[in-house]
This record gives sequence, structure tokens and C-alpha cells, in this order.
Amino acid sequence: METLPGPSRLPRWISAHRTLEKALQGLAKLQHLVGQPRLGLRNSPPHLPYLLPQTHQHLRLVREHYGAGLAQLWEETYFRVFLANLLEKIKQATRLFKREKEQIFQEGSAARRNLTKLSLIFSHMLAELQALFPDGQDRGSTYQLSKPEAQTFWRETWGSRSLVSWSEFREGLDRVHPVDPGPMALALRSTIDLTCNGHISVFEFDIFTRLFQPWPTLLKNWTYLAVTHPGYMAFLTYDEVKARLQAYTNKPGSYIFRLSCTRLGQWAIGYVTEDGSILQTIPQNKPLFQALIDGRKEGFYLYADGKNANPDLAELTEVSSQNRIQVSQEQFELYCQVGSTFQLCKICAENDKDVRIQPCGHLLCRGCLNTWQLSEAHTCPFCRREIWGHEDILIDGFSYKEDSASLEDEGDEGDLEDVEVVLQELAMIAAYGLQAANAAPSLCATPELQTSAKPPVPPRLNMQRQKKTPLPSPDYQVSGTQVLSFALSLSLSLSLSLSLSTRQKSIFLYAVHTVKLVCQDWPVRAGVPLPLPLSVISSAHPSRRRPVHMRTSYFRCSSDP
Repeated sequence: METLPGPSRLPRWISAHRTLEKALQGLAKLQHLVGQPRLGLRNSPPHLPYLLPQTHQHLRLVREHYGAGLAQLWEETYFRVFLANLLEKIKQATRLFKREKEQIFQEGSAARRNLTKLSLIFSHMLAELQALFPDGQDRGSTYQLSKPEAQTFWRETWGSRSLVSWSEFREGLDRVHPVDPGPMALALRSTIDLTCNGHISVFEFDIFTRLFQPWPTLLKNWTYLAVTHPGYMAFLTYDEVKARLQAYTNKPGSYIFRLSCTRLGQWAIGYVTEDGSILQTIPQNKPLFQALIDGRKEGFYLYADGKNANPDLAELTEVSSQNRIQVSQEQFELYCQVGSTFQLCKICAENDKDVRIQPCGHLLCRGCLNTWQLSEAHTCPFCRREIWGHEDILIDGFSYKEDSASLEDEGDEGDLEDVEVVLQELAMIAAYGLQAANAAPSLCATPELQTSAKPPVPPRLNMQRQKKTPLPSPDYQVSGTQVLSFALSLSLSLSLSLSLSTRQKSIFLYAVHTVKLVCQDWPVRAGVPLPLPLSVISSAHPSRRRPVHMRTSYFRCSSDP
């Protein structure tokens, strides 16, 4: 027989359900108010008639999942704080319709501006709820932050908690990033606290660290971009950016930037073009300060908020010591044996590595990363893990005059392949090669690029003079003798955090020899492709003395020479 909750748990159980039911009723009432045709809300984010039903539906999903166990969720702090804040924001929005009976229906009025700001807050709250409660279940304790340093800091400081008070957060952050008291602390709180509830969630901290990356200069970047920069606009929407820049249509190069409300963690830059039109773009492959610096050089971002003064952000581009990688003697000698260098990007074999992908840590050059992401690929070209971000790095070459132990990078574990994984990969390739040798040939179709509508981007003046090159496809197919090149590329991927013993090197060389034997029996004809799940392949032919590096974007099935 099922027992009812005891006296000590009954108040919490009733309070949780009553508060949730009150929030659901408040959302339904506010939905009726914002749905009035007279209000004339534009169907552009953040759109309250869309946000309120989505929030209502997700809260019902939480209630259905927990049922009578909602009291236990009530004790976890986050859900209790979320509902209290939601009720407060519903009350504020409803009060606007009661007190500002006429102004609320007039665009440009103070009441309408307050409603727009509340719309942004509702949008942030919904995004946070969906991130921490996917499918209606609390996952805040396992939420993964985009930046590894931020993930380590949060979990080491607050463990599995998904929400802390502002005072507690400030005290913890001050240990690694000192925060000046007074106005600076208040400004920091207003920037991080996207839901305006006096607390900081792990989701809000994740968004903040993505916006003001990299981690070593987090608060310095925030100061330059959000505190002192005249182009920064807090709680502004797409339509409001266009309205603000309308006054500067006769001043091309005027710009402002804001947090994207549709892609939290990214920036949106609005600017005036030469013909006086207003465009907005979201920088995809670089931090905001780098996008502003590049746009300034190209003549697109010249006047912050229409002012003649444009802040100099060059100081933010300096690479910190934590982002410098020193090539060790062992790495130098290993890469010399295969006729390459550690610094060289293994995709294009032309530029040096200058970008580290997060969270896997693989290294490549910025040009290859940009081209890879243009192909709509959201995973690492090396390991296929999802890309959460990237940071600039600087590789110092090895010199016998230097002490090889002077600078040792600890975060470049992703630029290597584990020996066991490599051997498994080789075994799979060998097995597949023997099966495909007897298979019927099939034609290899040229992959077609898929493009989607994107926000307008600043036009590149030199694009007409550049020859368009095909973009890489996430899946590659290569023919017979190119399997040999795969063995060569494996030796290039051994790097920083793995030191091979003599026995491990012997095993590795034996595995490479096995692949060579497979290549000798591979059918020399077109139409028998071997799919390789790696994006870095250096093509080699037995008749050539040195390897010929091929770009990944040119891979097609063809007959062997």
C-alpha cells in the first residue's frame, strides 16, 4: 500500500506543486495579453507569443517526469529559484499591461522597451531550462561547459551544483580572476546574470566564458568589450539594432554589437554599409575582438555607435604563455624521421598550426579550420568530436640551444593518437581492404556542397580575385595506393602527451608494415574506394622519394597511376 508523504515532507510537496501550477497559470494569462492584435508584436526573436508556450510546455514536461517526486527537485535550489524568478517576471510583464494601458501599444515607448527587455529575459530563461532540464529531467550536475578551463573551474569550485548565489560566485571567481569591488562588480553581475535572478547558473557562466574567451584573459576581454567599448549594447534585439543604426546611415562603417538571442554564446554585429543599408552578422570562427580588428582593417567597423573614436583592441591579440607550445627534442626528432615538422598543419601541409580545437585539443591552421566549418561540419576533422570552440596558439620550434624542458605544454593531448586506438584502426582498415578487394566496383560520386541561409557577412574586397576551391566533405574516399599514405600520416599524429617506449615503437612500425602489405594486394583500378574516417592524409607513391601532400578538399576516387 502506498503511503502518503509524512508531515515533514508534506509542506514542500504542496509548495512545489502549487508554485509550479501558479507559474503555468501566469504564463497562460500573459500569453493572452501578448497575443492581442493591437499590440502588433513583430515575428522576430525574441517573440513572446512563441516563448511563453514553449516555457509552459517544458514545465509541464518536468512535472510529468517527476510527479510526486517534485518535492525532491524543490530541494535542489535551482528549480525553486527558477520558478520564483519566473513568477516575478510574469508579474512585471502583466503589470505593464495594467499600468501602461496605452503606452504599451505604442512602439518606441518606455513601456514597450521594458516589455522587449522582459522578452529577452524570458528567452534566456527558456534556453537555460532546456539546457539544464533536457527532456524534463535535471541534468545540471552533468552539464558540460564549452571551455575546458571553465569546466574545471566550476566543478572544482562548486562540484555538481548548477546554481550558486552571486556573492558565492564572486568569491569563487576572485580566486582565479580578481574582481574589483564596487561598480565593476555590479557591471560584471549584470553581464553574467542573463536571467536577472541574483544567482549564477552553470549555463550562464558557460555563455559568459564563450563570449569573452580566451580563459586566461577572461575579465580583461570583458572589460575591453563590455565595460569601456562604446559599441557594446546590452539587452538589445535585432530590430532595435536596426533602429539604432538608422541614425548613422549616412556614416558607413558605424557599428554596434550585442549578444545574439538566437545563438547564446555568440555575438551579433550590426553595421552600416557603403550604400547606407544596415546588415547584421554573427562571427563564426573567431573571438569578437579579432572580428572587430579584422573588420576595422577592411573598413567595415570604423565608428563604434557612430562615434569617431574607435577603441584599439590590439592588446587582446597577444598570445598568453598558457597558449604557447614548446616543441620538445623527442617531438622534433620524431617528425624529422618522416620529413615533416610538428609546427606544420597536417591538413594543408603549407601553413603552421595556430589554432587549438576545444575540447579535444587537436591543432591545425586557421585557414583549414575556416574552410572545414564552411562545409557545415560541426565536428573535429581529426577525431569527429563536436567542436565547442577554439583558441589561438603559438608554437615555438625546437632548438638545441634551448632547454627542452623550459616550456612544456600540458593541454595538447589531442594532437596525437593513442597507440591502442591506432592499432585498432589499422586492423579495421586491413580487414576492410581484404573484403573490398573482392567486391564489385562502384562509382564514386562527387560530393555536392550544401549551403544554407546565413546572416549577411561583410563583403570581402579580395574575393573576386581569389579562385574558389571546393570545400572538404566530412567523409572521404580514397583509392588503393593511398592506403599507404595513411600509414605515413599516422606517424605524424604522434605528439605531445605520449612518449613511446621502445616496445611501443616496435609495435607501431609493425602495424605500419602490415598496412604496406595490404596495399600490395589492393586492386589497381578505379571504383574500389576505401573509406577512411580521417581527414588528414599525405599521399605517397612508391616511385616518388618524398611524399606529396594533398589537400583534403581534392579527394576523389580515381585510378592509380
